[in-house]
Amino acid sequence: SSGINAEYGSLKLIKNHDQIRPMFLYLSYTAPHIPLEVPMEDVDKYTTDSIPDNRKVYATIISIMDDGIGKVVDALKERGMMDNTILVFTSDNGARYTSLGSNFPLRGGKGTFLEGGVRGVAFVNSPLLQKTGYTNTYLHHVTDWYATFQRLAGDNPGKHSKIQLPIDGVDIWKSINDDKPCRKEVLLNLRDSSKYLDSPDPLYDNVKTEVCEECFDLTGYKLREGTPPEAQDFFALRWKNWKLLAGSKFQLQGWSSYNTQYGFLNFPGDRGMTLPISLASGTLLFDLSTDEREEVNLADQYPDVVRKLLDKRQGYLDKMLSIERRKLADIFMKNDVFKPWVQN
Repeated sequence: SSGINAEYGSLKLIKNHDQIRPMFLYLSYTAPHIPLEVPMEDVDKYTTDSIPDNRKVYATIISIMDDGIGKVVDALKERGMMDNTILVFTSDNGARYTSLGSNFPLRGGKGTFLEGGVRGVAFVNSPLLQKTGYTNTYLHHVTDWYATFQRLAGDNPGKHSKIQLPIDGVDIWKSINDDKPCRKEVLLNLRDSSKYLDSPDPLYDNVKTEVCEECFDLTGYKLREGTPPEAQDFFALRWKNWKLLAGSKFQLQGWSSYNTQYGFLNFPGDRGMTLPISLASGTLLFDLSTDEREEVNLADQYPDVVRKLLDKRQGYLDKMLSIERRKLADIFMKNDVFKPWVQN
């Protein structure tokens, strides 16, 4: 939720926390995710008549979330904990392309591997930071927070009796604390049909996917309009200033419009209209240092870079686990509620 229920448990935890021990608090808001619903009295409280009606609700949801975070910060200050706290606020992805949010000037939105979908917004606030008041543009990934918090809390995995499994993230505190680089690449996604197994259980629907033999054709890419089926084999990787999208049937979208007070549109088209998504097959290479809008495909001009990035695919694939594809969830839907489907 976005209101008092979202912070209630957090405020209680802070009030009762034994400060001798480290504390990790994860407060996950649904705001501003759909459904965009708030009491009308709150809409009148947080907005003015100059804002379009649909944008009023969106702005109100953000304002309520902001108030809630403020309550958490006040609680930390009241207990004298803020001086030894690192506060991280982060989104999980860019705005959905039909939503009231905007990814301008980036391309694409939630559900794609374009910058508008994968480049999240975040800030870090703490008196423990050496450098503050700046924008960090180095490469980070959401999995990095685990490794970072683990180190800051003083946990040493090597001292535990049970060996810690390998993790994807890296410690990024030096990057945040002193504006320094910490990693060169991030795997955005890798789908390979060879990793999907048919379930041995007859109750499950077997789903077979054929391996695409032209996934990494360097001759360009083709587009087709329409609602995309489940994506097939593809590989999306960020390495230094380069981004590679290669494979079959990965989603592409256009560019966000510049939002004004009276034109809160994320993508060109009528408000509320669902726009078609393009599916690409082939290879796209973008230089984000000069083309953050991902407008120019450089795959043909830099075949060596393409090959270098494609060569990294096998290393990631070797570490992937095979999974069974099951479609049983609808069987356990009772009165529009999902029930547990793991059988004892």
